[in-house]
Amino acid sequence: MKLDKTHRLDEIAALINCEYHGDPAHPIVGLNEIHLVEAGDIVFVDHPKYYEKALNSAATTIIINKETNCPEGKALIISVNPFDDFNKLTRHFAPKLGPKTNSDNQNLIYPNVYLGHNVQIGKNVRIYPGASILDGTRIHDNVTIGANSVIGHDAFYYKKTSETGEYKVMHSCGTVTIEEGVEIGALCTVDRGVTGITKIGKGSKIDNQVHIGHDTVIGQNCLIAAGVAIAGCVIIEDRVVIWGQVGIASSIKISEAAIILAQSGVMNDLEGGKTYFGSPCGEVKEKFKELIALRSLPDFMRKNK
Repeated sequence: MKLDKTHRLDEIAALINCEYHGDPAHPIVGLNEIHLVEAGDIVFVDHPKYYEKALNSAATTIIINKETNCPEGKALIISVNPFDDFNKLTRHFAPKLGPKTNSDNQNLIYPNVYLGHNVQIGKNVRIYPGASILDGTRIHDNVTIGANSVIGHDAFYYKKTSETGEYKVMHSCGTVTIEEGVEIGALCTVDRGVTGITKIGKGSKIDNQVHIGHDTVIGQNCLIAAGVAIAGCVIIEDRVVIWGQVGIASSIKISEAAIILAQSGVMNDLEGGKTYFGSPCGEVKEKFKELIALRSLPDFMRKNK
């Protein structure tokens, strides 16, 4: 991101209340991530593994959580938490602006948002254009819902009749609860419970194009990447991480702090604190061993004809 004008080092450091090393008039013209930086940009670094990469990058100002020698021609801003301070700067120079209409003193409801009957919305909620918040949904404080997401659609719950093979829908009378601090991306779908509650726990973050089935309960501080499909009646405990395009069968329990790698298929309960991969997924080390064995199978077959 390029700034609207050139700023001085001492000015930028004062915005985040940090000390600096370098010429007070050292120029700053942009803020960028490490893979995008150019001369004149600020970058942040908060892990020893990446100190040298940041210091030797094209960035000419580095927000860092370590006292170190300042490279020639550059400047350092010393921060206890570079990530937070970098966020303060990006929010200062590129704040999120609310809609011109449909806002009140507590929330930002963008145009073309549909709110159903008996919807409850807390404070500091942001709902982007095209989202549909259907009947009975409860949204707690500090929640963000992305554009064109649908919260509270009917459950995908059918009974097949033996006489004609026709599928008859089970009427959904349940609801959805989204707890405080949840962020839901664009084009997500969260089905209401059949008779109970589909719940997304406090602080969980959900990427774009994720589906969450009826009566599923997601714990606190979970991270779910794009393209994940979660069937009904799944229990996901706290601090679970699910990467892109994972599919999860119904009535599964995923225990606390499990990590599921991309494109895995979950068909059985998973223990907490472990990393999983594959379809059907298993512990990652065992699955990688299986892949190695499969790659060697053609050679094995040729040798044993």
